[in-house]
Amino acid sequence: MTKIADNGVVRDMTPEEEAQLTADREADIAAKTASDNAKAENDALKTNAKAKLIAGEPLTEDEANTIVL
Repeated sequence: MTKIADNGVVRDMTPEEEAQLTADREADIAAKTASDNAKAENDALKTNAKAKLIAGEPLTEDEANTIVL
């Protein structure tokens, strides 16, 4: 069993508390992964937009939206 500090007293977690802790950790990991994927996608769009601007090629709407003036 997992231990928890509850008002200064260390005790074993109940099965419900352990299930909630596991669910919370999984949700945190999923949110972090989604955030990382969105950042990577945005970085790729910026890189493509920069390369196209340097080459004089037209940008897609998504690439244009990544440019901050």
